[in-house]
Amino acid sequence: MRCRIEDLIKESGLRKDFIAKKLGISSRQLRNYEKEISLIPMDKAYILADLLGVRVDDLYER
Repeated sequence: MRCRIEDLIKESGLRKDFIAKKLGISSRQLRNYEKEISLIPMDKAYILADLLGVRVDDLYER
């Protein structure tokens, strides 16, 4: 699987600090999710998907 979070954030035009605040995490942790250093928890994945206007399935691709 390949993480698409970084691409989707760029396409959305939202600021990373805004997204991190909405998720209740640091900007560094958001970066870790983007680079697949750590996996995003499902509860935060749903919030992120809603913010980006995509489905949770769209955050990753096969």
